[in-house]
Amino acid sequence: MEEIHLNPTDHAALDMLQEGRCTAAYIAEEHDYTRQNVRNRLNRLVEHGYIERVHKGLYELVEDPRHDK
Repeated sequence: MEEIHLNPTDHAALDMLQEGRCTAAYIAEEHDYTRQNVRNRLNRLVEHGYIERVHKGLYELVEDPRHDK
């Protein structure tokens, strides 16, 4: 899969997911983003395997793409 380009929404979501599981609504509220924007970015991170959906609307970090392998 191609390398993902991270935008500010991705960085905010990844920062919050490092602290524990989050919902798109919570991330959006904390960072003044729209829920749809956050959901779109979370879905992209799921597609790349960096986070996973553990329950409807609840996400957790699998691997932070910002860290070199």
